[in-house]
Amino acid sequence: VLLFLSLLGLAAAGKLLVVPMDGSHWLSMREVVDILRQKGHEVVVVAPEVSLHVKPSENFVMKMYPVPFTQEELEKAFQAFFRGSFEEGWILKRLLKMHEGMKTLTDCWVTSCEQLLQNKELIKYLEESKFDAILTDPVATCGLILAEHLSLPSVYFLRGAPCGLDVDARLCPSPPSYIPRSFSDLTDRMAFSQRVKNLLFDVLNIFLCDFAFEPYSKLASEFLQREVTVQDLLHKGSVWLLRLEFVLEYPRPLMPNIIPIGGVNCAHK
Repeated sequence: VLLFLSLLGLAAAGKLLVVPMDGSHWLSMREVVDILRQKGHEVVVVAPEVSLHVKPSENFVMKMYPVPFTQEELEKAFQAFFRGSFEEGWILKRLLKMHEGMKTLTDCWVTSCEQLLQNKELIKYLEESKFDAILTDPVATCGLILAEHLSLPSVYFLRGAPCGLDVDARLCPSPPSYIPRSFSDLTDRMAFSQRVKNLLFDVLNIFLCDFAFEPYSKLASEFLQREVTVQDLLHKGSVWLLRLEFVLEYPRPLMPNIIPIGGVNCAHK
């Protein structure tokens, strides 16, 4: 009986691989990682040596890998992306600015992911570590690739993904007739002309998704040695933890493995 109870105690904690997204995404996830460590889980965080906020901590094991860009170059890429995201004025101009900013930042992210997947020593360590699950932000697409390579159940921790790719991957109905698209400035109550506008945003999202995630699909296919897309990998998420609350969001259908956790957002500037 004592042996059985001791085994139950061991089973209460697990070994978690964390592949975060930099910036404010990590500030939110770090709060969760700290609590998981306090509850006895072993946490290993994988991140590039150059980052804005992902830094070593006594609450987790940090595994870092080198990247061929500097801190200054990364900060400039983030600034270009944010300028495009918050551009005011004519909608087409806003989308073009966002497109330019996304390209600059995506180049850094793709390079970082490529360096991780080519780091044979680190990949070997991850393969031999026998993790129980992976916690990742789907925007950090390398986490999706590692989850597939290591055959790990994945927990997604996110606010959203660029161009609404996560909406499709959740396998939830998302008709543009009443679910407004990002940057459309619409609500869930639309006149016919507004629904047409919302549909046009869907078409633009398809273009942006192809542009933003095609490099990751190519990386994933080369690393996994089979044809695969980012959306294929997103479909395999075991649990989706959405950092939103319907008081501030639009009503929409959710699948049983999707859990809104509104209020779990970065508390630090």
